[in-house]
Amino acid sequence: MENKHKYGFLIDASRCIDCRACLVACSVENNVPMENTRIWIKDTGISGKFPDLQRHTAPYHCMHCIDPSCVSACTVGALQQNEDGIVVYDDERCIGCRYCMYACPFEIPNFEWDKRLSLIVKCDLCINRLEEGQEQPACAATCPTRAILFGGREEMLDLAHERIRNQPQRYINHVYGEFENGGTSTFYISPVPFEQLGVPTTELTESPAHFNRLVTHGTPAVAASVAIGMTGVYLAIQRQGKDNAAALAEHNDAQHSGE
Repeated sequence: MENKHKYGFLIDASRCIDCRACLVACSVENNVPMENTRIWIKDTGISGKFPDLQRHTAPYHCMHCIDPSCVSACTVGALQQNEDGIVVYDDERCIGCRYCMYACPFEIPNFEWDKRLSLIVKCDLCINRLEEGQEQPACAATCPTRAILFGGREEMLDLAHERIRNQPQRYINHVYGEFENGGTSTFYISPVPFEQLGVPTTELTESPAHFNRLVTHGTPAVAASVAIGMTGVYLAIQRQGKDNAAALAEHNDAQHSGE
């Protein structure tokens, strides 16, 4: 699939201080309570022995995949990838089926379990801010330690490799998001393995979106075929019932005539 992604994030877990300013900014930008932000914190927990204790954290949000599995799994087009590669969400189309949650290897789409009419929520890269001419999403604009950087996708990927190359003692030799699920537009570098950080790990280097599309695009046709088939079964049963009723009536009439 053609890589049309214009924007990218670089998130550096070695710089995150767990101040959660990004969560506050996301809450304000999306006008939602703090517990419903489109970004959350992953962490290693506390390790080591006092006084040599360690804890690493990193903000975590939508990866904006090159070929997003969530988009391919959505049967109603509530999730779409725009011309810049941003994965956007339309809550007026969403039916709450949660197929996107099952499809996403990064466990990104969240379901509003506490609402009667529950829908999906996810990061849309603050697309409204970008369309208004602002240079950064709210989380990147707010981060005081520049643990969240935002810019061109290729620029962010090059910077990730540059930091690892220049400070190999500081980072593990892996850019998370470069190849996972066929590649993403959100990249992570970390001083500890990503499984310790709590980030979902996947061995998928190709997105399963192609196969998802084969299923979801065929779903309407399959549903129609099933509906037609069930209609045929219903009519056949109905006709058989009428035939049986007519035969029974004829039998009863014959019995009455014999009497």
